[in-house]
Amino acid sequence: MVKTLLKLEELAALLLAVYLFSTLDLSWWWFIGLFFVPDIGMLGYLVGPQVGAWCYNIFHLKSLGVALYLIGILMEFEYLQLAGIILFAHAAFDRIIGYGLKYERGFKFTHLGEIGN
Repeated sequence: MVKTLLKLEELAALLLAVYLFSTLDLSWWWFIGLFFVPDIGMLGYLVGPQVGAWCYNIFHLKSLGVALYLIGILMEFEYLQLAGIILFAHAAFDRIIGYGLKYERGFKFTHLGEIGN
């Protein structure tokens, strides 16, 4: 029951991000093309699990997405709003499919539980 509620909450967050993107004066290709860019944080795992977890988590913090979006509004800078929306949407999507923030033990150890279990 709790897992279902969490997934519904993340789905609502993803839909909010889609709505916020629709308010920008940008082509939908921007959203589609940039949606998986936050996964660049996985490159940190090439250095090791601690660096990997830190890099991955930075690119998957929904609060960072919210902050970038709000700063973009304040500065009237649409591309900063876009960056915030993409980070927020991608993090919500990852959590829907079970990929949470990473622990330093390794990629499959997340705040949502172990990936694959």
